[in-house]
Amino acid sequence: MSRSPGVPRLLRRLNDRAALELLLTDGPLTRAELGERTGLSKVTAGQLLARLEERGLVEVAGERAGGRGPHAALYAVAPSSAYVAGLEVLPDSMRVAVADITGRVVVEITLNPSDSRDPVKAVHEAVRRACDAADVNLSRLRAFVIGTRGVVDPVTGDVRWSYDLPDWHVGVLASLRQTLGASVTIENDVNLVALAEHTYGAAVGHDDFAVIWAGVGQGLGVMLGGRLHRGISGGAGEIGWLPVPGEPLPSDVSEPQSGSFQRLVGHDALRGLAERHGVTGHTVSDLVRGGDEAYLDQVAARLAVGAAAVTVVLDPGLIVLSGDVGRAGGERLAAKVQEAVARVCPSRPTVVTTGVAGNPVLRGALVAALEQAREQVFSDTV
Repeated sequence: MSRSPGVPRLLRRLNDRAALELLLTDGPLTRAELGERTGLSKVTAGQLLARLEERGLVEVAGERAGGRGPHAALYAVAPSSAYVAGLEVLPDSMRVAVADITGRVVVEITLNPSDSRDPVKAVHEAVRRACDAADVNLSRLRAFVIGTRGVVDPVTGDVRWSYDLPDWHVGVLASLRQTLGASVTIENDVNLVALAEHTYGAAVGHDDFAVIWAGVGQGLGVMLGGRLHRGISGGAGEIGWLPVPGEPLPSDVSEPQSGSFQRLVGHDALRGLAERHGVTGHTVSDLVRGGDEAYLDQVAARLAVGAAAVTVVLDPGLIVLSGDVGRAGGERLAAKVQEAVARVCPSRPTVVTTGVAGNPVLRGALVAALEQAREQVFSDTV
């Protein structure tokens, strides 16, 4: 294969990348169809496909019958050309998903690492076990994205602080990259939820929106102009600390679950509210799902405090309710939050429930990992 420098090589690389992206989004395609969509001649398209097939990046995925002549081969991105992993780190467990370069999830597992106090060993064990289950060699993984609670420093990429993950500290990211031998990124879990909503869920087609995560903890993911907003220190979105009139202010931020908004809408608060309304259920999700109108009105009024603060500061236009409370409340709760926000804000955002199926943190982690892996694979084709 020619390795001539300069413009011809650059053009081949650009054409290869354009073809791979087309095959990902619109494939499988015949040689003629690929030529038509890229503007390449049939001969050039054929040479391109042969080159990519030789590198293991595309494969014949079938045939298309046409007229009286021979059937035309259909080409697609080879799923096994690269893999990625997404992880969600919880205090006592990890969830791992492995996907091929096309985005197809090949395995998803939840496990309790044998040494959860050593983040590097725990992640390596989790990924190895997921790869074993998927029958994929760990060395085939090109990118790992790990979702954690807490604040991720945008400069170092390490977890700056997290009450739930005290052993995740400065230096963990570098050790993970050395151990796994690939691109590794640590990201705030609710930011990953926002990526998932933007790609698959309620925020598809919206470049300005916010996700309010309501569950055991509270979080906020914000996308402005199609980009995640993390803040100068990575702390944007820690909405649990939002001061709320009538709720105690924390005297020591090192104490978990002491923020005013957390006290207002956390699980303990919603259980207490349910008890006062005579609503019963085994879990907070049960309470919200089965609560009467009076109870749900109060839950919505509390969530609207956070939604209103986001609205008057950022005016995102769309607010997505996620987490176990947002999911359990569904559109019924979302409509009540929208009405409550409209009563107190000059801007009136649309409030909807999550549109992401499955684990939104894992799905967002895979979105980010696939973007990185495709950039690596598609940029190095010649």
